[in-house]
Amino acid sequence: MRGTSKGGTQAEKFRKMVFAKVYPLYLQKAARKGRTKEEVDEVIRWLTGYDEQGLRKRIEEGCDFETFFDQAPRFNPDALKITGLICGWRVEEIEDPLVRKVRYLDKLVDELARGKPMDKILRK
Repeated sequence: MRGTSKGGTQAEKFRKMVFAKVYPLYLQKAARKGRTKEEVDEVIRWLTGYDEQGLRKRIEEGCDFETFFDQAPRFNPDALKITGLICGWRVEEIEDPLVRKVRYLDKLVDELARGKPMDKILRK
């Protein structure tokens, strides 16, 4: 089953993982390639529908990924256009909805860090 890893499922891992602890890693990855916090926030907001205040609130609350995505105002339907490999998995083949959403976000940040134009990242 896609989304299963040694030691339990990825979904179990992400249910417990605190978004606020991963967020700085997204920022660091993007910054190493000359991208900004604003750009990282833009891709997160595009995917989840959070506004700037809502995103900041989730970070300050220290919610886990499951809560972060469950409480997202509007998960972008264009996320289905995100395809390709991330962490050795084809995102479009990941069965578990939570794992797929986390990997969508990973993929967007990865594309940002690789210098892809924002229009293409946001599937315009």
